[in-house]
Amino acid sequence: MEIHQNFNFIIETLGMVSFSMSGAFAAMQKRLDPFGVLIIAFITSVGGGTIRDLLLDIPVFWIHDLRMCALIFIPAIFAMIFKSIERRFKVTLFIFDSFGLGLFTIVGIQKGLNADLHPFICLTLGTITGCFGGILRDILLNRVPLIFRKEIYATACIIGGSAFLLLAKYTQLSYTFVQVFTILLIVTIRTLSVKYQWQMPKFYGTE
Repeated sequence: MEIHQNFNFIIETLGMVSFSMSGAFAAMQKRLDPFGVLIIAFITSVGGGTIRDLLLDIPVFWIHDLRMCALIFIPAIFAMIFKSIERRFKVTLFIFDSFGLGLFTIVGIQKGLNADLHPFICLTLGTITGCFGGILRDILLNRVPLIFRKEIYATACIIGGSAFLLLAKYTQLSYTFVQVFTILLIVTIRTLSVKYQWQMPKFYGTE
């Protein structure tokens, strides 16, 4: 049990760092000042988890834990320093955003499982945790959120989260293996969908 808790903490930590870097690089793409970069990194990191915890009516995860703030601001500051070397913001943003999506989807699902909620609700919480920080980031940066664009985004959370729930319940695979597999599955789906331009069907109407 302690091993699971430690690994869960690692997943949440990596998720915070990934989304912090994602938010920071997105903000730098828009040429925000350092304060703006830190704000966008913060909102990207805590947005989905905050909505999840409010829905669960539990203390918001970062309010009483200064470590979480450090996990946001230190990577964001590093990203601002690193930007003088890394010019391919788009690729870097995609990498961190994809890993953040996979990591936080698992965190959200596990929060739901810990609350003894129905698997469908757990899957919904995982999708909210993974996606809503990015939605808030894009809205503040005056962009159409990724979840509403042609790229496979929330669908990757749903597929990966469903695989996680099925494997955890109906197989004898170790829980840690299932977690890692799910994260990599979500990242792989996101990567392949962009590389091969997989898209969800669109609705077309007349104005």
